Amino acid sequence: MADTVLYEVSDGLATITLNRPEAMNALNIEAKVALRDAVRSAAADDAVRAVLLTAAGERAFCVGQDLKEHIGLLASDRESGSGRTMSTVREHYNPIVRALAEAAKPVVAAVNGVAAGAGFGFALAADYRIVADTAAFNTSFAGVALTADSGVSWTLPRVVGPGRAADLLLFPRSIGAQEAYELGIANRVVPAADLRAEAERTARALAGGPTVAYAALKEAMAYGLTHSLSETLEKEDELQSRAGSSEDHAIAVRAFVNKEKPKYLGR
Repeated sequence: MADTVLYEVSDGLATITLNRPEAMNALNIEAKVALRDAVRSAAADDAVRAVLLTAAGERAFCVGQDLKEHIGLLASDRESGSGRTMSTVREHYNPIVRALAEAAKPVVAAVNGVAAGAGFGFALAADYRIVADTAAFNTSFAGVALTADSGVSWTLPRVVGPGRAADLLLFPRSIGAQEAYELGIANRVVPAADLRAEAERTARALAGGPTVAYAALKEAMAYGLTHSLSETLEKEDELQSRAGSSEDHAIAVRAFVNKEKPKYLGR
């Protein structure tokens, strides 16, 4: 059986590929465990300076929970009374989203097809989304009588606003690539044939950038969303001191003065 998730590190870039194209990259237990472990590895590895999250095939980025497996697990739960099936949120989805969103390095999602349910959530947890013009998004949860998970109740209102988020969650529908761009879900839309090359080029550019500064930018934006201006200014002071003492800042200043292109070390 092929690996459900592929993981490769090259020149500071960790590429994580969902690899169940025959199932539209639906998340069975094996895939969820593999994805959780891969994302955690990328986040913890100091040699990794950027992450590219993508998927095999052309039809789907990830359609969320594998409902064929889910049906069997629910039946087993009813027989045993364990309620074990829904613990997947705590055991798999939450750790995946935390690792993506809180990684001290930029994460790029290359959305090649349908991103639904948890797949939508994983894309939203990335810092930058490059989307094929044939791709689409769908919250899906209410359509199977579930509430949002994979961070969607937190990320979606912050990306599109609470009113639009309520519409998309209460009345799930397919959101095409152009509408996703207009809503701010997609940072860039590219022809499907160019997606992988464009996403890899972007991710590799970030992998060669000032990693400490990128990490500080991620932390600052997340902090500012839930704190006052005064508190955020204090956080900016703290984070700027950290970035300002990095080797990359010194490299950047010298390169600017010498009119050279900086070669960052990621520290």
